[in-house]
Amino acid sequence: MILKNKLGIDNQVELAKAEEKLSKQKAKQLFDSGDIHKAEVGTFDGLSFIHAYLFGDIYHFAGKMRNVNIAKGQFRFAAVLYLEAALNQIDAMPQSTFDAIIEKYVEMNVAHPFREGNGRATRIWLDLMLKRHPAGGGLEFGGQGYTSRRCSAAW
Repeated sequence: MILKNKLGIDNQVELAKAEEKLSKQKAKQLFDSGDIHKAEVGTFDGLSFIHAYLFGDIYHFAGKMRNVNIAKGQFRFAAVLYLEAALNQIDAMPQSTFDAIIEKYVEMNVAHPFREGNGRATRIWLDLMLKRHPAGGGLEFGGQGYTSRRCSAAW
């Protein structure tokens, strides 16, 4: 199924290519312009801002909580019936330690609040939380020297 989009693309491969190109450009713009500082750190509102920024030129639903159930393979993400409550619980989760930040990120990933683009938006959201961590924005991932900034840029 091809999602209805503002670009008028009706071919899945073409849409994926356009989405990747445009969302990467918008991610760069988000940081370069300083607009990233407008996003609330660690909240669904902040994640919605990021998602709308990345995908607003592509999808009408950008930044809006999904209203359909979705799955990837055999895994079903949070049911729409419980999604708003799940997002409220995630908002209330602490983000004062590295482990708490990762737990919050995992819960948001399971919720998958948008129709498309959850991973890309949520990685930037994670980056913001990690930068607020007492260790600063240069946390190491697996001892490989991958800072939060490099991980966000990798997608």
